[in-house]
Amino acid sequence: MTTESSLPQTERLPKEQPTKLVRRFLASHKSPLTVLLLSPFVGALAGLLCTFFDIAIDALTDSRHAWMAENGMTWQTITLVVLSSALLSAFGFLLVNKVAPEAAGSGIPEIEGALDGLRPVRWWRVIPVKFFGGVGTIGAGLVLGREGPSVQMGASVGRMLTDTFRLTDDEGRHSLVASGAAAGLAAAFNAPLAGVMFVVEEMRPQFRYNLVSIKAVIIAAIMATITYRSLQGQGAMIPLPSYSAVPLNSLWLFLMLGLLFGAIGVMFNRLVVMTMDGFERLHRHRTGRFVAIGALLGAIFGALLLFLPRLTGEGTVLIPEAAHGNFTLGVLLLLFVARLITTLACFSSGAPGGVFAPMLALGTLFGTCFGLVCQHFFPELDLPAGTFAVAGMGALFAATVRAPITGILLVIELTHNYDLILPLLITTLGATMAAQAMGGKPIYSQLLQRTLAKQKTAEANAAAKAAESN
Repeated sequence: MTTESSLPQTERLPKEQPTKLVRRFLASHKSPLTVLLLSPFVGALAGLLCTFFDIAIDALTDSRHAWMAENGMTWQTITLVVLSSALLSAFGFLLVNKVAPEAAGSGIPEIEGALDGLRPVRWWRVIPVKFFGGVGTIGAGLVLGREGPSVQMGASVGRMLTDTFRLTDDEGRHSLVASGAAAGLAAAFNAPLAGVMFVVEEMRPQFRYNLVSIKAVIIAAIMATITYRSLQGQGAMIPLPSYSAVPLNSLWLFLMLGLLFGAIGVMFNRLVVMTMDGFERLHRHRTGRFVAIGALLGAIFGALLLFLPRLTGEGTVLIPEAAHGNFTLGVLLLLFVARLITTLACFSSGAPGGVFAPMLALGTLFGTCFGLVCQHFFPELDLPAGTFAVAGMGALFAATVRAPITGILLVIELTHNYDLILPLLITTLGATMAAQAMGGKPIYSQLLQRTLAKQKTAEANAAAKAAESN
């Protein structure tokens, strides 16, 4: 008589549950095939999540603008816009404070810490808090970007899948978290190359580079971009004119612009840390104060939405306006200073949101200022101010994040200005060298060290209290 144990392996397998078979197969981490098989699912899921995040924010802002246009500037309109922005912002701050404190800010330092094994990835609470909290704060009009939440949510998706399929291989878990981060940035900006390079270049101290990990990162970025473009289209995210190649005898001007941006980047990073410390002294980690700050910021930016809309939001709408030459030199400088203040106030407050897009807007404004000055003093070069605007976008990113290649690829993919690669290279190189010469450190490295120092202090205080109680 034939028993079940005597049956061939292929005949016994169908009796097992399919999910158990998949988990058992994926748990066999001796082969890199596991990571490569999971990476497209990480990219697709992260792409879906980040694209819906983008759609939700756009739906909220578009419906508000339509309602404002329909009802006009009445006291009812002003009251409802200010009140709704205050409530949306307070909601985002409350979620961060009560559910997932690690979701505050951009979240990118948290992912870098996770790749280094220094910070946990609690995806089950980070994903909903970052999604709904980010929709609240960004939808309220605060000067925050979508890329930080997208990177943290994407990396959390990577960890979610490793936990779901019970991967115990540390290398595989690391690669899928990094793949999710790349997918998040690719979906946030419709920029797959920038997503890949961000992980390789910006996260280079934490990223374990090998053939399997880099393949997984590329696959995830591709899948996230395909998902985004399937739902949102394939056009450039920031529509700018296609500028022709600049004269070779004008390249030194782009180097000068890069050196200026190096100083601005160092100043910006230091101001971010100082402003964060100021906010912490103000709210003292008390829930009521923290949420009240969020509500106040929401109310302020709700009012600005009505009267000074160019000082609110990510700034992606402002970038084409500035590059097209719609502002005078004085207005550009005023907008630069004002948006610098609003960017610091929003990003440093602890709101769930990023700073990439606001930095791109700042780089555009100052780059256009520099371009107008060059037009005045060097009219024979016949240089459009917009070329300096594009170069400025990459330069400020390179100076603050210290990732020049990522900055170049990001700007090119955002604007489709491939003929400006040479001036972009020169400007970002100048910005990076100047920032390094001035002793500046990458913004996310500073923020991670700040977080780890606070964590160490909290652990020491907890140990001291435990010792006293014993």
